[in-house]
Amino acid sequence: MQGQAESVDGAVPRERPTRRILRDETLLVLGLSLGASGVSALISFIGSVTKPGGLKDQAATMNASAAPGRPWLDLAWQLFGITTALVPVALVAHLLMREGAGLRTLGFDRTKPWFDLARGAAIAAVIGSTGIAFYLAARGLGFNLTVVPEALPEVWWKYPVLILSAIQNAVLEEVIVVGYLLRRLQQLGWSPAGALAASSVLRGSYHLYQGIGGFVGNMVMGVVFVYLYRRWGRVGPLVVAHSLLDIGAFVGYGLLAGKVGWLPTP
Repeated sequence: MQGQAESVDGAVPRERPTRRILRDETLLVLGLSLGASGVSALISFIGSVTKPGGLKDQAATMNASAAPGRPWLDLAWQLFGITTALVPVALVAHLLMREGAGLRTLGFDRTKPWFDLARGAAIAAVIGSTGIAFYLAARGLGFNLTVVPEALPEVWWKYPVLILSAIQNAVLEEVIVVGYLLRRLQQLGWSPAGALAASSVLRGSYHLYQGIGGFVGNMVMGVVFVYLYRRWGRVGPLVVAHSLLDIGAFVGYGLLAGKVGWLPTP
């Protein structure tokens, strides 16, 4: 029996995945990660709008305690949740390497650290200020729940865990919703406009648990991030920007909640 054909250097040549494999793979990745989060957020939103009272009188809590009154067990659950949430990113890295690419092809590497940091910080500065104003306006108009970015106990690991959680969110979202999804949709023959719409609507969908304002605001952010990714060819700056935005939200809320009048609390 004749063996499988080999390349000149003796390695087995890679075969390009079929459209069906790429489609099914994309659906599975999303079903294990942010696609499932979008469905969960939709169910949560339906529950909120059908509950008596306005949206702003309800709270959407993030980074809550997993074991109240048991700090070491709580810490274990927090680290477990952060680590397992990144498994889809590892899966994406594996799938890209199988086709001869890798996360580097998405611009998620250490080849341009200062480029990523500088542009990421600039993006965060612009989006952060407008994002807070938009949230306060949406909540005031009754389109948004009161977002509680953190509800952890006052323990020594509180802020390190919040920072890790912020970085995990950034890596998961930007690698999958921008870099990976746009690459796969392009390979599947989607138009640039269609891929931009899909990525942006997906980003908005898994923030729908916050209300209509959370959906619209994050969808707009998605449009901006897709534009910048296509311009720079890197998700690195987007990961930096998203990390800084979430760190500001999580840590800032922990430090300021109940101490300033302009920050809504439940």
